[in-house]
Amino acid sequence: MSFVNVKKQYLALGMMIFVLLFLINNNKPAFQCQFNQEEPVYLPTIYGITPTYARLAQKADLTRLSQTLMLVKNFHWIVIEDSETKTKLVENLLKESGLKYTHLNVKTHKSKHSTASGVEQRNLAMDWLRGHLKSVEDKRGVVYFMDDDNTYSLKVFEEMRKINKVGAWPVGIVGGMRIEMPLVTDGKVTGYNAVWKPFRPFPIDMAGFAINSTLFLDKPEAKFSRKVQSGFQESEILKYFTTRDQLEPLADNCTKVYVWHTRTQKPSIIDVKKLKHPVPVFDSIEV
Repeated sequence: MSFVNVKKQYLALGMMIFVLLFLINNNKPAFQCQFNQEEPVYLPTIYGITPTYARLAQKADLTRLSQTLMLVKNFHWIVIEDSETKTKLVENLLKESGLKYTHLNVKTHKSKHSTASGVEQRNLAMDWLRGHLKSVEDKRGVVYFMDDDNTYSLKVFEEMRKINKVGAWPVGIVGGMRIEMPLVTDGKVTGYNAVWKPFRPFPIDMAGFAINSTLFLDKPEAKFSRKVQSGFQESEILKYFTTRDQLEPLADNCTKVYVWHTRTQKPSIIDVKKLKHPVPVFDSIEV
């Protein structure tokens, strides 16, 4: 048999196979692959309440924090300025962040009885939160009081979504300690390792707990107070919602640190107008 005839036979066989495959495929459903469509996992909204005030490092601190929060799913940032009016600096930063946010402002009322910061700002945020929750169908969520210069691991937000009522976890670099945290025995908070004012009802930092948002509707009277001294604001708000025995220890039974009470060092800025050889000053540039 010549090479040409063999080639023709293979070509004819190939054509027959192609036709058979075409006919078989035409008789099959249009979509043969079936994907397992799992229902999406429900993530309760995290409402982060952050008081802030004007200072040279304010934009730097808020920028760092906002870029962490961009990675947190289903997050609503409530930022409250300690000022008579909202500033363009904070307003523009929030708009450019792409985050879901609420921008509020209230000036701190000076008091000789209390030097605590953020009291009026956090109370205003809670008033807004209650009004918001009343207007939405899904009221589930978590409320977290966040300083604008703290450092937050994404894991702390994952932990707080597990909260039923009030959850707690360690905080690093606070109260003169490497770690300040609840002490846990058999899954229950039985004490604290705090050395700064350890007699506080809840000797933990503001960054060390979060609260189920629906509890704020159940307790409309819950708020921070100017009548208590600095360091007792955490205890002041927690007393409305929980007791030590009812706290839910998270972060692997309070053995992992996912948030740090860092503070930005106050910048030391030279008054260039007093230099022998003055340099240009660009006051119009936002820092």
